[in-house]
Amino acid sequence: MRILVCVKRVPAPGAKINIAADGQAVDTAHLGFTTSPHEECAVEEAVRITEAHGGEVTVLTLGPVEAEEQLRYAASVGAHKLVLVPIEETDWDPQRTAAALTATISGIEADDGAFDLLLFGNESADAGGFQVGVRVAYALGRPVVNGIKGIDIADGSVTARREIDGGFEVYEVPTPAVLGVKEGINLPRYPTMKGRLASKKAEVATAGQLADVGGQERVRLHRPVEQISETIILGEGPEAAAAVVDVLEELGVLA
Repeated sequence: MRILVCVKRVPAPGAKINIAADGQAVDTAHLGFTTSPHEECAVEEAVRITEAHGGEVTVLTLGPVEAEEQLRYAASVGAHKLVLVPIEETDWDPQRTAAALTATISGIEADDGAFDLLLFGNESADAGGFQVGVRVAYALGRPVVNGIKGIDIADGSVTARREIDGGFEVYEVPTPAVLGVKEGINLPRYPTMKGRLASKKAEVATAGQLADVGGQERVRLHRPVEQISETIILGEGPEAAAAVVDVLEELGVLA
């Protein structure tokens, strides 16, 4: 089974995000980067599927040359092929990103045949646009389901489960198909030392120059004002009881 996973290089979760002086980009001077968590789970799921059913996993990203770091991490946990779509900017909007990925995927498939399954993260950890996977699926004319928490493979079809209140929605889609994977579908493995060493030698294919189809125009980035909360210790043991009662009265809990 041939599976392609699209990943994105994003600031490490929990990092403090500062905006550049011109308001057009994130200041990356002191940021660490990682693979978007939903997509990290998508890579793990793809590797598990090929371990169970055979095949190969290709991991593709659009980003600056530094995004090779995320591709090599994917290789260290079992991905077989790596492809970088290079851009000078740190990020593109969803419309431009989807167009570039669609062109690259179409080129790969023209040479090597169609992928059975395309996996995306449900949404990226930084922009959270929920758009790229859906746009690529529509451009390629393939069925797409987002929010996936379970994948089962059968001959010629994929069964995908989406979590809802009190249970799951179950979708059966023919291949080739596109799925948006959610964090929690699995627990991604840690790379072994052998995997890390092998990933340093892995070949990263670079997609050819793509025509920029244009897209949304960024006006500026805005960082919301931080909300600071304070914790007040009312006391310890029985001595705190009176203070607790006072707080409950302020909240209107007590009659």
